[in-house]
Amino acid sequence: MENNQISVKQILSLKGKRKITMLTAYDYPLAYLVDKAGIDMILVGDSLANVVLGLESTTQVGMLEMIYHSKAVTRAVKNALVIGDMPYESYQVHPEEAVKNALRFIEEAKCGAVKLEWFDRCLEVTEKIVKADIPVMGHIGLTPQTAEKQGGFKVQGKDADAAGRLIEQALALQECGCFALVLECVPDKIAELITKKLKIPTIGIGAGPYCDGQVLVIHDMLGLFERYKPKFVKQYVNLSALIQKAIEEFKKEVQEGIFPDKEHSFTIKEEELKKIRP
Repeated sequence: MENNQISVKQILSLKGKRKITMLTAYDYPLAYLVDKAGIDMILVGDSLANVVLGLESTTQVGMLEMIYHSKAVTRAVKNALVIGDMPYESYQVHPEEAVKNALRFIEEAKCGAVKLEWFDRCLEVTEKIVKADIPVMGHIGLTPQTAEKQGGFKVQGKDADAAGRLIEQALALQECGCFALVLECVPDKIAELITKKLKIPTIGIGAGPYCDGQVLVIHDMLGLFERYKPKFVKQYVNLSALIQKAIEEFKKEVQEGIFPDKEHSFTIKEEELKKIRP
């Protein structure tokens, strides 16, 4: 059977040719639709914690949840490059466990790559994973797993010193072997500078239009998560309202005896029914 799966090499080749698309997915139905639409990369994001499991922080999900949901996504995907988002406990708390956990995304969940956020020992961990022949996508700027250390969920790199550090991080991650880099909540012109300096693609989320590609959390863009809406999110449809309307219609029809009707019911032959009727 022909393998049409997008490779890391193909993602690298897109830099400077066309914009790269990436969305999150956490289950079979949405992953199937995202892949069918021709999105280049699907991230099984640790945003699962917020938009699917109702938790407050991405640090509250671990390998158990991430592998489980990654397996569901890869079952659905035929073309996109699937990237497993390494949860907080898998590489930051115990960096020596990073390679073993990264391998689980590749071998158990059948992902094509992993993503990890910048932290104090990020370069050391990235090098180890890359040396194990596992493709790594980096992530700098606002890093939700360590947002409290950054002063909360705020734009990063707004002054010259902070922007300089982001540029240094980006170049260092490229040197370590990352094949792409997520830039989150970074001023557009700083993202442009980083994009021009790097040979690898940049994927923006709240980082303006100059990145090589863009990513959004799918529940945000579909209007399926109402707890909060980041400034950088464009909501392409409000599915929450449509789903709510459908549920209310179901409730009304059940209570009024409209559903189920003959069309949605099964029948038995009258002669068979007579055999069991008193």
